[in-house]
Amino acid sequence: MIAMLLRRSWIVYLKELADALRDRRTLAIVLLSSVAIGPLVLMLVSTLAAGNEKRAEARVVLADGIERAPTLRNYIERQTYTVRPPPAGYEQQLREGSLGDPVLVVPPNFEADLVGAKAPRLRLVSASGNRRAQGGLGAVEGLLSGFNREQATLRLALRGVAPALVEAVRVENFDLADPAARAAQLATMVPFFVLMAVLYGATGAALDTTAGERERGSLEPLLMNPVPRLALALGKWGAVASVAMLIALLSCLSFLPGQWLLRSETLAAMFRYGAADAAVFVVLLTPLAGMLAALLMAIAIRCKSAKEAQANVAVVLLAFSMLPMVSLMDPEGDKPWHYWVPGLAQTTLMGRVVKGEALSWVAVLPSFVTGTVVVVLALAYVVRTLRQAALK
Repeated sequence: MIAMLLRRSWIVYLKELADALRDRRTLAIVLLSSVAIGPLVLMLVSTLAAGNEKRAEARVVLADGIERAPTLRNYIERQTYTVRPPPAGYEQQLREGSLGDPVLVVPPNFEADLVGAKAPRLRLVSASGNRRAQGGLGAVEGLLSGFNREQATLRLALRGVAPALVEAVRVENFDLADPAARAAQLATMVPFFVLMAVLYGATGAALDTTAGERERGSLEPLLMNPVPRLALALGKWGAVASVAMLIALLSCLSFLPGQWLLRSETLAAMFRYGAADAAVFVVLLTPLAGMLAALLMAIAIRCKSAKEAQANVAVVLLAFSMLPMVSLMDPEGDKPWHYWVPGLAQTTLMGRVVKGEALSWVAVLPSFVTGTVVVVLALAYVVRTLRQAALK
């Protein structure tokens, strides 16, 4: 009995898989999106980082009225920075985002106030909506802090006071993160994009084999065959899960050649993602692919058209898209219950992989248990719906 059920399920599986592969236009879009996602994301991030590195290497400070502050200019140039005047209308350019550097504005009485032991008021002009300019604030603020310390030291030395007397404590930063954890900062974005590729890859196949067949009128003839409804459900589920796993495999592998597109040497050194990581990702995504296939089929099987099914699964897509944000917004780190929530468990586990942390069965097993339970319940609902459709 079980052997015959499996044989008929296999026949349905091959039929559904052939139907999924027959729609070459949709399949090409899905496969290309999953293959191109890795190189495209890395290229965009690399281009942005390379631009920031180029600006940092240029070591340029835009200062308006720097000719009124020769002492400050001398200090900045001694730090191997170049001082240049800002372009005309720099305030408007900062608002529009066309100027990517903050502007230091020097008051006319800077030198006189400095000699008179007064505190000249410098203005550092930027725009909070201009990310490039905001990114350059730290370097200029660091230069001004260094200038303040140097002037304070000179004034104390002039009065015969040791500068060390005004330092009550000395602070030394000590980073507990190991090199692997620091190097994995860039690779932490990989789990999110892989998860999204699997989610949207499974959606198209699940809708086509359920609501799509009902809309085309091919589901009723299929139900007229003397095939157990469980065999139909298993065959359809296997085909959708296979498509989802194919998307998962291609997405995980796409980030391997994508590393060749990294234009930033710093990012290339930080990005740690190899073939072993990709293999672990595929294993971790297996229960999620099976669960998504069954869950999406259960939602779409009761819909009369693919358009109606898309509207119904939109809530599921939104929920799974938001789940990875939980770990990002939680400052207290990973919680034990994270491993029991589908989607969140996979991103948490994959995040640990790219950080070089070892995985235990205690952490991995909950995702498989949850995925199995959802698959059983969802397929039971699909079988029940198919039986009711056959009676009608």
